Amino acid sequence: MTDPAARAAETFAEAEDALLSRWPETRLEPSLDRIRAFTELLGDPQRAYRSVHLTGTNGKTSTARMVDALLRALDLRTGRFTSPHVERMSERISIDGEPLSDEDFVRAFNDVAPYTHLVDESEAHPLSFFETVVGMAYAAFADAPVDVAVVEVGMGGSWDATNVIDADVAVVTPIAVDHAGYLGPTPVAIAEEKAGIVKEGATVVVALQTPEVAKVLLRRAAEVGATVVREGVDFGVVSRVPAVGGQSVTLQGRRGRYDELFLPLYGAHQAQNAVVALAAVEALVGGDEPLADEVVRQAFAEATSPGRLEVVRRSLTIVLDAAHNPAGAEATAAALEDSFRFDPLVGVVGVMGDKDAEGFLAAFEPHLRHVVVTQSSTARAMSVDDLARTAIEVFGEDRVIVAPGWPTRSTRRPASPRRPPGPATRSAPARCSSPAPS
Repeated sequence: MTDPAARAAETFAEAEDALLSRWPETRLEPSLDRIRAFTELLGDPQRAYRSVHLTGTNGKTSTARMVDALLRALDLRTGRFTSPHVERMSERISIDGEPLSDEDFVRAFNDVAPYTHLVDESEAHPLSFFETVVGMAYAAFADAPVDVAVVEVGMGGSWDATNVIDADVAVVTPIAVDHAGYLGPTPVAIAEEKAGIVKEGATVVVALQTPEVAKVLLRRAAEVGATVVREGVDFGVVSRVPAVGGQSVTLQGRRGRYDELFLPLYGAHQAQNAVVALAAVEALVGGDEPLADEVVRQAFAEATSPGRLEVVRRSLTIVLDAAHNPAGAEATAAALEDSFRFDPLVGVVGVMGDKDAEGFLAAFEPHLRHVVVTQSSTARAMSVDDLARTAIEVFGEDRVIVAPGWPTRSTRRPASPRRPPGPATRSAPARCSSPAPS
């Protein structure tokens, strides 16, 4: 029988189904052999353009989007690869700041599909979903063609499928513990894996890190002869003030200072992401002169990052955030205090089963009046009962509400909220003026 992932697709749904029939992103076999074989069959498209490669634990997607915006403001044509997607798979591959249309996504899939089964047959394990989408992205960027690709790793660095690219600029956003089962139990162990994206002769832009993590990254840079540019040493956030719809930031780049830029994103962490993006673009374009002030101002004023403290409704205000580890939760909680005035503040939380739910909830505990725990439809989700037990340990029984499920395409109304498992408790008020990050 012909592999469905190797057949031509006629619709977006067919391409999506074929990709999802492959190994899921959560099933990993650490090797670059398959993706190297795949990109070689495709003509090594990742060598056709310059690139910025981003790793780290938190802030990668937001930083990638700001790097992309700055490069486009400089009249460079860009390709951007990020993951995971928020709503549609096609978001992962963008050209000139826009996700591929359904037609272009199908075309990108069909361009690479004939080669997928060749790799499947020649390697010990078949191409995964993620490896296939990476190949699609690299080929689509070459076909466009783009001047610069902005590429976010999926997980880690050394063994991540994106790492067949040899980037001109490597970016390392703050490193903390996440995906510990795959990457290691400590920031230092994780840094060893993520440092693998730093290649010979590149420039590595390093966000603020702990001294132990910085030591790992500096050692890797020295081993491959990379130039190091460090936040807090070569560039940094001079000041930031919360403003309506975002914040006003003054940034010191490597080559110049940019005063009172409006950034329509919330939180000190987004100001940090902005200055890291600025340093990355300065490194890529080279030279000693600052970027034109109007270029930087325009790019940051138009910055977006869906699902990152995104206000999706006002009165009652609803803010969505994709924080998924304790470090990310701490940044989100600080931004809520910094930029919003919610009273009461109620959090609606769902967590994947492999995440540090206790650490995540503890970061929000001082800030939330009540927490509503729920469970998404994905098989990776932590059960609502397990999450409720953890929430009770952190918040106490009176501050926890359990909502077993939320609407899907086939469910018009959510299940009724109920008490947490365990001893009978008094239900917290169901009023929810501003659900917090999910």
